[in-house]
Amino acid sequence: MTQAAYLTGQFLLAMPGMGDRRFDRAVIAMCAHDAKGAIGIGLGAVIGGLGFHALLEQFEIDPGEAPDAPVHFGGPVDMRRGFVVHSLDWSGQDTIDVAGRWALSGTIDALRAIADGSGPRRWVVALGYAGWAEGQLDGELARPGWFPVKGDTDLLWTTDPADRWQSAYRAAGIDPRLLVTGSGNA
Repeated sequence: MTQAAYLTGQFLLAMPGMGDRRFDRAVIAMCAHDAKGAIGIGLGAVIGGLGFHALLEQFEIDPGEAPDAPVHFGGPVDMRRGFVVHSLDWSGQDTIDVAGRWALSGTIDALRAIADGSGPRRWVVALGYAGWAEGQLDGELARPGWFPVKGDTDLLWTTDPADRWQSAYRAAGIDPRLLVTGSGNA
């Protein structure tokens, strides 16, 4: 697969009927994808009953002026691990720049910075991630299930989580109501 074919900085949208209920209407922000594998953070579903303030309390961090934003279901892998997808105006010790579109941090310093007002201007917090081993995502992309779209940051920062899936399809020129859950034989 050529470098141009990798999906870092783009979004993966779940197709209807992909067969894995954990990814129903999933919107995955692809944070790394290369010959060794891929990692993405789910931003299409929130974890019911868990807000940002409750997460901060678990780390004994005063929420300060930070809004009590929802915490997202980042993916089924390592649900005890947290990630912050954020704007490029802040960087911590483990922050990675994702194709110049957004950044990804996975340490507590990002949470502290958000709470004390010195963190990124825009951010989304998620627990867990979606991960693929070497060649695994490439194989999945050869079958129906995932639809890659441009990494438009408006989808991250200005679109309500409940609307991200439909909005991303519409931005790609596809009416999601017309998508079918299976395929036929010719």
